[in-house]
Amino acid sequence: MSSKKSCDKSFYKSLDKSLKIALLTYATKPRGSVIHTLELANALYEQGHHPHVFALDKDGRGFHRLADFETIAVPAGPCSGDIDQLIKQRIDEFVCYFQQHFPLYDIYHAQDCLSANALAILREQGCIPHFVRTVHHIESFRSPYLQDCQQRSIYLPDRCCCVSQLWQQVLAVDYGINAHRVMNGVSERFSAEEDGLEEGLKGELNIRGYPVYLTVGGIEPRKNSIRLLEAFAQVKVQQPEAQLVIAGGATLFDYQDYRDRFMQVLRSLGLENDLILPGVIADKHMPALYRLADGFVFPSVKEGWGLVVLEAIASGLPVVAADQPPFTEFLTEESAYLVDPMRVDAIAAAMIHMIGDDPKKGELDIVKTHSWQTSAQMHLELYEQLLEPVEA
Repeated sequence: MSSKKSCDKSFYKSLDKSLKIALLTYATKPRGSVIHTLELANALYEQGHHPHVFALDKDGRGFHRLADFETIAVPAGPCSGDIDQLIKQRIDEFVCYFQQHFPLYDIYHAQDCLSANALAILREQGCIPHFVRTVHHIESFRSPYLQDCQQRSIYLPDRCCCVSQLWQQVLAVDYGINAHRVMNGVSERFSAEEDGLEEGLKGELNIRGYPVYLTVGGIEPRKNSIRLLEAFAQVKVQQPEAQLVIAGGATLFDYQDYRDRFMQVLRSLGLENDLILPGVIADKHMPALYRLADGFVFPSVKEGWGLVVLEAIASGLPVVAADQPPFTEFLTEESAYLVDPMRVDAIAAAMIHMIGDDPKKGELDIVKTHSWQTSAQMHLELYEQLLEPVEA
């Protein structure tokens, strides 16, 4: 990993109430934890603090959206090795950047296991006094190195926080960690009101059918993508003009075997012309993408929260989600179609019902009670626990 380096400096505490906060995330492209990081930073900025978001930049294009606060794209080079070597390199890239630039902050906050391991190394070297980590969810890795990397990222932070009761309980029971509860929010830009970008995006993506089902997050095992595709095949029997849009897909880990199986199923079902795979959608087009859909389908089997579900509800869409935590922490049978994510027929039945004459739609009160400003306040409560000055 990174070579040892002593950072002979003293740490400081801001003299006023305004905090300088370093938020680290693993990518500049939109994923759930990346969006969480940027939205949290924006809310902290609006409350008078000084967040800086650091993210690994693999293609040199920088962040996928502009921000009023400072964003720093940390150069991340190509890697010719396996996934273990890639993770080692990405951790080292974070460490080397901070060693070279040595930016001083009141709070250092990692949003994933990769940046948490980097901050742990920097703390060991005396470069930073402490750090926080948000545990969005916990993966099951086949690689012993990756599993150990994840374990270190949970045990080593000075404080952990979670966005759901589910993972808060997992940390308490399985790790003996009393994690601070925070929350996800939803941006006001997601609404049912059109912004004029819908028609252009509709033509660009070749959306022409009805109903249009949307999911966001790409193709990977925890998104339950293959069962969703098989459910869509059943829907097509009753709705021959239906289309399925699977947006997103930027991820650190390689799920190529699963994607290959997904494409095999797609061909065997003869749905090549009914599936739209646009990849990562430009940030400015995301609200319009939701509004082009007739229903949002998210039978994911493992999530930290399900930020995109809140965005869909705010956009006025009926939602299908897995009948399990964390979704059941904020959704009910009255506000969404909750299904057994392992049953293809249950997913399909809900997809058919959701475009009926009187579909269930999430109550906007859910959106109102999940604001990024509230999330920022929850984070500030945690940050206050770490603000005593520490000498290097």
